[in-house]
Amino acid sequence: MARNPSSSDASAAKPSKAAPGPDPRDKVIDALFSLLAEKPWSEIGLHDLADRAGVGLAELRGLFPSKGAVLAGFVRRIDLDVLDHDVKDMADEPARERLFDVLMRRFEALAPYREGLRAARRGVMRDPLGAAEMNKVAVSSMQWMLAAAGVQESGPLGAARAQALVLVHARVFETFLNDADQGLARTMKALDEELRKAERWARRADDALRLTAPFREVCDRAFGHRSRKDEADDVASAA
Repeated sequence: MARNPSSSDASAAKPSKAAPGPDPRDKVIDALFSLLAEKPWSEIGLHDLADRAGVGLAELRGLFPSKGAVLAGFVRRIDLDVLDHDVKDMADEPARERLFDVLMRRFEALAPYREGLRAARRGVMRDPLGAAEMNKVAVSSMQWMLAAAGVQESGPLGAARAQALVLVHARVFETFLNDADQGLARTMKALDEELRKAERWARRADDALRLTAPFREVCDRAFGHRSRKDEADDVASAA
């Protein structure tokens, strides 16, 4: 008499799901940085990138629409690395300290790619359109860094904070590229100084907004920004 298969037998016979493979975009990003160690940004073509990554042009086009997009993919990779860290233990620290911690983890993640970043930076700076596109990528990245530090990143004020943080990051980046210390001591010092400057400017901007609030209200009325009460009075008089 045939034996009925047990539940354990059935589960053993059921094929297990294969673990997800590596992201194919990563090999293209690695190929770009490998090429940047050998030649300037402007001399790296899409054929070079496809050959070094071991993919066809069609696959490369499916993964990234342009060479600049590969660099944006690298920024995303670094973002994910930073965001993967838990910062709950710093919840009670001032915003500046939280941002310092997040951005230093970012520089630590960037450190192995320093030579390629130096070459990419030189190339992008000579391309105004490319620089404008990379600024958009940088602003988006800094919004995620603000979120990681527990600082509001949405809305017009959040966008302004992100753009200000892009400037902070850019000023420190030059020091980072030439920081020979393994612990990035010069980078830490520069970042602390820039964040303190940004904090002072933010306070001045807040003070200016409070001081000019009455004048802005007068201007709003003068240029036709009417209150709900004014609009209600108009409706009542027309009825």
